[in-house]
Amino acid sequence: MAHFDVFNGDADGICALHQLRLARPLEATLVTGVKRDTALVARVPAQPGDTLTVLDISFDSNRDALVKLLDRGVRVEYFDHHYAGDLPQTVNLIAHIDTTSEVCTSVLVDRHLRGRYRAWAIAAAWGDNLSGTAAALAREAGLDEAQSAQLRELGESINYNAYGDEVSDLLVAPHTLYETLKPYADPFDFIAAEPIAQRLGECRHADLALAQAVTPLIALQYGSVVVLPDAPWARRVRGVFGNALANEEPTRAHAVLTENADGSYAVSVRAPLASPRGADELCRSFPGGNGRVGAAGINCLASDRLDVFVTAFARVFGRGH
Repeated sequence: MAHFDVFNGDADGICALHQLRLARPLEATLVTGVKRDTALVARVPAQPGDTLTVLDISFDSNRDALVKLLDRGVRVEYFDHHYAGDLPQTVNLIAHIDTTSEVCTSVLVDRHLRGRYRAWAIAAAWGDNLSGTAAALAREAGLDEAQSAQLRELGESINYNAYGDEVSDLLVAPHTLYETLKPYADPFDFIAAEPIAQRLGECRHADLALAQAVTPLIALQYGSVVVLPDAPWARRVRGVFGNALANEEPTRAHAVLTENADGSYAVSVRAPLASPRGADELCRSFPGGNGRVGAAGINCLASDRLDVFVTAFARVFGRGH
């Protein structure tokens, strides 16, 4: 019997799996990729009697592959905070899904484990731009401001590393990053011992400075749309840049687009932090779009649909303005 761990390559997916395997060690085949590579379950060659743990990717986006595995007799445990749709009624599925705006997958795993490895959940919450959740968990854990700041830097840097169209865009492959932090039950030990933690932070700040120098395509009372060029640094930083804009202007929505080689766009959307709603609604109205109420994305927006996207952005986030 084989086991497979399937997880998003961002901070939330990596930290969620790490907490779970610290508590429940298990030899597994890892299946992961860049943050936007969410249709991962179809790659799993599971057979009847095998088991599967899935973390931080939408059930709805993987529905067909999951239903086939469940019907084949594969047992699946699912942790996630994205839109899921209706879940199959089967004894082969155990689902821990909560799509409310203040949780991420690592927080769900933290709840499941009763806070056993909470520092990793705090790092993941910072990485997912859930600052209120992260700060509250840090207070509960008795962390001081300096420790909380270290976990924020770590979470945001791991999250930054996941953005890109291909693994070659990233500074380190997600499965390699997971294997590097795997020996560390305490994230502060990882920060102190592993040079990659500092390198990710330095590169993140450098890429962010490049993005901040770009003039927005649209800047209105209710939000902004920024288009970054077709370059590895732009693909790496688009999510972190969206989070930075959201934190700087919490009453406004923000969309960060990066140009693809074929002229299309990859899109990251952040709803206003002051009223997190609508990001998933906007992105799911376009092919390849998905996410959650506060943050969502579109894998490939056709170039001739840019105006349509801007109009939809205004419709969703311009209400009341």
